[in-house]
Amino acid sequence: MWQRISRRSAGRLGFLGLTLLYAVLLAACLASLIGERELSLGRHPLENLLKTVGEFAHPSFLDVWFGNPQLEYRSDDGTLLRLENRRTVEAHYLEGLAAATWTTFRIATLGSLLGALLSLPLAILTARNLAAPMPLRLLAKAVLDVARAIHTLVFGLVLVGIVGLGPTAGILAIALHSMGSYGKLFAEAIEALDMAAVDAVRSVGGSPMQVFFNAVWPAVLPQFVSSHLYLWEFNIRDSTILGVIGAGGLGLLITEATSLFQWGRLATVLLVVVVVVSSFDALGSRIRKALS
Repeated sequence: MWQRISRRSAGRLGFLGLTLLYAVLLAACLASLIGERELSLGRHPLENLLKTVGEFAHPSFLDVWFGNPQLEYRSDDGTLLRLENRRTVEAHYLEGLAAATWTTFRIATLGSLLGALLSLPLAILTARNLAAPMPLRLLAKAVLDVARAIHTLVFGLVLVGIVGLGPTAGILAIALHSMGSYGKLFAEAIEALDMAAVDAVRSVGGSPMQVFFNAVWPAVLPQFVSSHLYLWEFNIRDSTILGVIGAGGLGLLITEATSLFQWGRLATVLLVVVVVVSSFDALGSRIRKALS
């Protein structure tokens, strides 16, 4: 009993020590930023905030129904420069938005699948309970760690220089970064296996491939599908920013809107992102419940 109390006290003291260390780290970060005068809200932050919120409150898609059909653009001396039908212009913009959404979805979908396929052999080598040779296990773990550590955007910047602009760079960037996350999740699912089935197949002389497909794969498939759905949803969000580097899709429209300070159009694009991700999350939740 005294041993349990002692271990519990030691655990609490250890947690308290880590909490204090975290508080010191936070204080150091805050103090260094204040000392470097890097914490600033800029000039007129409240005025800028209210102006931005006001523009976001009128998403541009509303112009399809309520836009000015005869919007005039005049010079400083009153000369008519251009006459624009906002409803027609915004309708054309929404057509382009639909195409960009489809591009983003394709990038996320194909990139996620490729990342999952690339990670599977590495996850098998990394899983400790499958007892892969130590050099191969360490090499596979290092590959997954590197892939997970490098952001999708960095992969995209490199790949645009290799394969050029377009969705291919985005697909490969999503795949390479996702490979690290898939590999970690897949390896953890394999390590949580009940090894009785694996040992049974091995005891009758089963090859490594037979062990995997007869003992490992049926047990981990539901967890693999759940992990794939989660990362697929994450990659839909992540792929929206890849247009910044020329991969196409919604990221290109986000870049255009922010560079031109078109907050109404940015609000429309962000609403589309929220709807797509929320819809996919609801679908993924139903699939996960069906598998559980």
